[in-house]
Amino acid sequence: MELHEYASHDGVGLRELIAAGEVTAAEVESVARRAVEMADAEVNGLALPPFTPALDHAPDGPLAGVPFLIKDNGPVAEGMPFFCGSRSIDGVVARHDSDVMTRLRAAGLVTLGLTSVPEMLISFSTESVRFGPTRNPWDPERGVGGSSGGSAAMVAAGAVPLAHGSDGAGSIRIPASCCGLVGLKPSRGRVPCGPDLGEVLFGISIESGLSRTVRDTAHYLDAIQGPGVGDKYTAPPPRRPYAEEVGADPGRLRVAVTTRAWSGVTVDREVVAAAVEAGRKLEKLGHHVSEAGPAVDGDAIMRAMVPCAIVAVAAPLLTALRPPDPAKVEAVTLRAFEEAGEMKALRLLGAFDAQNQVSRSVGAFFTEYDLLVTPTLGRLPAPHGTLRYNDPEHTMTSWLESIFDYGPFTAVFNISGQPAISLPLGWSEGGLPIGVQVVAPYGREDLLLRVAAQLEEAMPWAGRTPPSFVGNR
Repeated sequence: MELHEYASHDGVGLRELIAAGEVTAAEVESVARRAVEMADAEVNGLALPPFTPALDHAPDGPLAGVPFLIKDNGPVAEGMPFFCGSRSIDGVVARHDSDVMTRLRAAGLVTLGLTSVPEMLISFSTESVRFGPTRNPWDPERGVGGSSGGSAAMVAAGAVPLAHGSDGAGSIRIPASCCGLVGLKPSRGRVPCGPDLGEVLFGISIESGLSRTVRDTAHYLDAIQGPGVGDKYTAPPPRRPYAEEVGADPGRLRVAVTTRAWSGVTVDREVVAAAVEAGRKLEKLGHHVSEAGPAVDGDAIMRAMVPCAIVAVAAPLLTALRPPDPAKVEAVTLRAFEEAGEMKALRLLGAFDAQNQVSRSVGAFFTEYDLLVTPTLGRLPAPHGTLRYNDPEHTMTSWLESIFDYGPFTAVFNISGQPAISLPLGWSEGGLPIGVQVVAPYGREDLLLRVAAQLEEAMPWAGRTPPSFVGNR
């Protein structure tokens, strides 16, 4: 298999070639290793050299033989080191697989490496002091979003068709927007978040992944969805596979479109235009489209997210066997430690109350509408250094305000729990990708994937590849 052939296929396409005997899994892995090394040299998307050998995986799973990368998300894969993008974490390995990793192995995905993240995963840019900036394949002077930025950069560059991600405020959808990918945040509870990850985020952070096609996203969701605790896997109740929703008729839907940020921040005109055009296309496809959005209080979003972010940053390090060296953490991480020590229980109770307030507003909205369309980001992919996690002037509130000014549309659905997907439906005058977010009622990933597939056919993006795409060489 040649490099350009490998990069031209999505994950399902590679699996079909392997199943048909047209190529072996070993041949696919060999060319994938070349692609990973070439892409990493361009985008700086790995936190470690590629794994040799690949992590153990089932030889006969539904995605057997498909190359894959995991995010430096904490303790994900047994025996593998992790850093969470920080200089303060070194020599620590995962004691066991996370629930999602167990399912990724069972699916047969061939895990070849660990992708870069911002320190402690609390940023919409991937520019840690430890690993340096991850570069956008569409423009190396611009960032890739965060926190799943390394995964997004490597998929967009053609290294692998699929990569692991997690999303606590937009951390899958925003990198997808920056890099021209499909990025799904499932409903709260659709995918397990433990045993070591997610609980400290009060159910706000959801694991999933990034891909270049809607069908890959659907097959990936089938592989990881369902409840589970530790080593015990509880099979989900029988249902139609999500992969079968791709191409199915969603019916005539009530679709709302809004480009107004709940915080009131100004949204870039090209970003607005992309979301509006997606709404027009849905109308041409037979849906009833109108301008509307949930009556969400922007202040409530901040009240819900700031204490959550403080706990998410501080708790893993403060509960470690050895406290971190303050000289080896970045400024906002250090600030989170300080604010965690000052935070009172009443502030956490206020965060839960704000989460309920936002959730009720969004839930009420979806009694009248079947889908909501918004921009994913408020701006085009930002130049490196725009978001400064290592700026000592930040408080946790000012830090979240700065990243939510950049990405004002995503965090609300982490708070409220609905499934949301970013699709690469727009392109700037300079050729940069612009993501459009589509949100469905709680538990309706089936509907979301049906409409995403409609838009993929009506506004195709498969022919667009970035300058750093390995298949172009």
